[in-house]
Parts: sequence; structure tokens; C-alpha cells
Amino acid sequence: MTSTSGPGPDPAPRPKRRTFTAEYKLRIVAEYDAAPAGQKGAVLRRERLYHSHIIEWRAARHTGATKKLTDQRTSPARPRKHPAEAENAKLRRENERLRMEVDQKNAALEALGKTHALLQSLSKSAD
Repeated sequence: MTSTSGPGPDPAPRPKRRTFTAEYKLRIVAEYDAAPAGQKGAVLRRERLYHSHIIEWRAARHTGATKKLTDQRTSPARPRKHPAEAENAKLRRENERLRMEVDQKNAALEALGKTHALLQSLSKSAD
């Protein structure tokens, strides 16, 4: 009998989040609304959707927010920062954090120096 040290590699690839275009959302909501009462569930099953998708997409359509139908997190219209700009922003944040750290340490050293001077003057006056 052989034993393994642990579970093997996961055979299933990591699932990818589905994205839907605004046109798709509008088409599905229209198809869902036009479907007879007994066939609405069939539309959802065929498209592998939940009723909450329809509710959300219908509300966005009624408010006239077609921009809201596009997922801004995954939309290709979302501008990507140039890698140099992203690195620059990261370095600026790190630089600011380090400056605050240095300021704190300088303030602590200044307080320590004043405390040392006070203790020396008290020691001299006690002699």
C-alpha cells in the first residue's frame, strides 16, 4: 500500500468570470419579458442566468442607464494605466510612507535628546 503526501493537482481549471455586453443584456431582458409565463425559466436555464440578473438589468434599462449595463470592472473601455505610470504611483505612495516614518523617528529622537539633556541637568544639580 502506497501513501501520497497530499492531494494531487486540481484537475479543474479555475473558472473565469463571465461578462455580458449591454446589447446582450438588453436582448435577454426583452426575450425574458416576451416569453410566456411557463417559458421564462427556460430562458434563464438556457443562458445559465439567475432571476436576479434580469431584475438588475431591467432596472438599469428602466432608469435609462445603459452605461450601467456595462460592467466597468471588466469593460474594455476602461483605460489602463501605462506600467510606468502605475510604478510611479506606487513609488510615490511608498516615498510618502517613508517620509512619514522618518518624521516620526526624528520627532522621537528629538524628544529623547531633550529627555537626556533634562536628566543630565537634574543629575548635575543633584551633585
